[in-house]
Amino acid sequence: MKASVDNAAGMPATEHAARVVLFDFDGVLMRGDAFSRFVRSRFRRSWWRALLALAVLPALLPFYAIRSLRMPIIGVFVRISLLGTSQARFEALTLDFASELVGKPRIFIREGISAMRRHILAGDRVIIVTGCEENLVRAIFDSIGLPDLEIVASRLRGGRLGMRKLVHNFGKAKPAQIALHGISEPWDLAYSDSAHDIPMLIRATDAVLVNADTRTSLRVRHALGREPRMVSWS
Repeated sequence: MKASVDNAAGMPATEHAARVVLFDFDGVLMRGDAFSRFVRSRFRRSWWRALLALAVLPALLPFYAIRSLRMPIIGVFVRISLLGTSQARFEALTLDFASELVGKPRIFIREGISAMRRHILAGDRVIIVTGCEENLVRAIFDSIGLPDLEIVASRLRGGRLGMRKLVHNFGKAKPAQIALHGISEPWDLAYSDSAHDIPMLIRATDAVLVNADTRTSLRVRHALGREPRMVSWS
């Protein structure tokens, strides 16, 4: 699998002032939602976790229609999927799952990976900015031979009952986490497929929408006050 994805690690860069280029992950470089896949795999492999999730589902489902409650509800199922899981065990699980995931056919958006590679070759400072969990994202890139990418991601922490949320790098949290990573705005380019990333896109000199539908395009254009650049990647 490592040979099937362009390897940008360690490539020589041209000499010019490095641009800051941000890439969302899910929907831009990888198809689907990597961490959701991981959580579902935990339920498939643990009958008691699956039963516990089914038990609480009827009580929580009616509230899912309330937008402000969706993330907390999703967080409940993430907690259930990781009950009793230590930090060390969680890291081992993400490594195993990443190895499985990258072996799936067409899991990567190849034109996105190629675009990221071109930026690295050009000497740009490329940062993956994602709502996916950090250990999982790193394990995925490690599995395809890209271990040195900068990553700003969601993070979990260990607790008495298992892993729990520390930082959810989503929506308005992204610019704050980017700043904590030592990057000042405006950044030069930002790639995303989602209107949830408007807080990140609006701070970019060049905002690029990937495979966006009409509704997403309209929302982003309205927020930016200009046309975002559109690309269709497969």
